[in-house]
Amino acid sequence: MNESIFPNESEYAPYYHTYISKIKNEDLTKLLLNQIEEVRRYFEAKGEEKSLLAYEEGKWTGKEVLGHMIDTDRVMTFRALCFARGEKAILPGFDQDEYVANSGSNEVPLNNLLEDFEMSRYALVSLFKTLPQSAYTRLGNANGYDVTVRALFHIIAGHTEHHLRILKERY
Repeated sequence: MNESIFPNESEYAPYYHTYISKIKNEDLTKLLLNQIEEVRRYFEAKGEEKSLLAYEEGKWTGKEVLGHMIDTDRVMTFRALCFARGEKAILPGFDQDEYVANSGSNEVPLNNLLEDFEMSRYALVSLFKTLPQSAYTRLGNANGYDVTVRALFHIIAGHTEHHLRILKERY
């Protein structure tokens, strides 16, 4: 992996370290694309019915976790685009629980959610690959915290790793 692309801890809020720390020394493009198949394999093995189950009362279903991963990819990709293009406005945060509650993910056929994840992931990888090198270290502010473009892409990959581990361990 190109060391100049990996963010240092001053480039993101401390709570994102959990995600970024999961992917050190990884080829980010390859990882982002490989995650498509890993997510698909997991959910296809579970199937529609088991994907509607939560591991305990009050937790998200598997399909809601997948919807949350898609939403997070989109929010973080939007932030990366804005900051790569020089946006100076502070971007808002998002309430993941409200997003999940309003997503309707449980009513969407599993295959459609998987296709949505795949297509949104291809779009974010395309953006990542077409940014000039100088854009990776551009800084913006989201939810009151400074963050670089390269940190956002690492957060995306690490967030997916985080949820895949939870899915495999608890669902």
